[in-house]
Amino acid sequence: MEQTPILPTFNTKNGIEFGIYTLGDHLPNPQTGELIPASQRIEEIIELAKFAEELEFDIFQVGESHQKHFVSQAHLIILAAIARETRNIKLSSAVTTISVLDPVRVFEDAATIDLLSNGRMEIIAGRASRIGSFELYGYDHRDYEELFEEKLELLLTINQNEVVNWSGKFRPALNDAEILPRPENKERGIPIWRGVGNSPASAVKAGKWGIPLFQAHLAGAAQTYQHRIRHYKEAGYEAGFTDEELPVGTGGILHLAETTEEAFRTAYPHFNAGFQLTNGQDFPKRGFAQGKSPKSVTLIGSPELVTEKMIYQYELYKQQRFTVEVDFGGLPLEEVKRSLTLFAEEVMPKVIQHIQADKGLH
Repeated sequence: MEQTPILPTFNTKNGIEFGIYTLGDHLPNPQTGELIPASQRIEEIIELAKFAEELEFDIFQVGESHQKHFVSQAHLIILAAIARETRNIKLSSAVTTISVLDPVRVFEDAATIDLLSNGRMEIIAGRASRIGSFELYGYDHRDYEELFEEKLELLLTINQNEVVNWSGKFRPALNDAEILPRPENKERGIPIWRGVGNSPASAVKAGKWGIPLFQAHLAGAAQTYQHRIRHYKEAGYEAGFTDEELPVGTGGILHLAETTEEAFRTAYPHFNAGFQLTNGQDFPKRGFAQGKSPKSVTLIGSPELVTEKMIYQYELYKQQRFTVEVDFGGLPLEEVKRSLTLFAEEVMPKVIQHIQADKGLH
């Protein structure tokens, strides 16, 4: 890819950005068995975005999932509703499963949200995490890699060219196609990130193309995720990009309470329920308890423990953005709000202070 990537803008004052993402989990409450209506769940996501803006988070992201137990199949429509209910917070997908979608339509929708929000939209383009969506949209999952690479390249091309001439394997050719609408800032376009899971090769491609990298974390030792960021940076340097042109965002599960024991006791039933319904098995209690280590990537615990974890992760990753998934497994909205309030009041200031000192900011 020969085009110049479009980079996001960041909160340089704090030295780091904080964001919230949701995948739109819609599960019965494991404590009560109650399943709220899908309409109510979507309203909760919109309310959560407004609450995030009140707490001065930098960005709110909605992921996409085409399976049971989620309400985020049309995630860009939810983001459009959020655009009308917020004023300042940046908006993004987390992720858009570009492998099974038409990049032209994705761009049209994202550009429209960008106009609705006065230029606040970003996209994280990723693969489908489960192969069911390939059959749903008429694709062969054996083309998993080819589909993603071709469609991501087309999306990037559209983002930088109003008139597109293109041909590929999986989509009809575009001949002098004028792709409208254009984003609020026509020259800048929409920042597009590459979502990376467990593939070092994907991180290397992101570096070679100079595309911002978003890496999501579920569980385990934080250090095990470090090598993909290293591969990304090294590939980017070899391609001629500077460190500033290779931004990194990381995302992981967050739940806070006054004590670590309380946080883990509250979170586990929901974490396990989400894992059961989407993966068909329990999440081992012993493995979950390992998240109490300061070196765990899972951001569950007291404010003190989570602060320690985030500073440790920053030292490993040197990322520009932390985003946190706060409603995994269908945690009730009021519980989510309590957790986020603790995070905003007791964790964010200390993490910012550490990073500002590291970067020599005042």
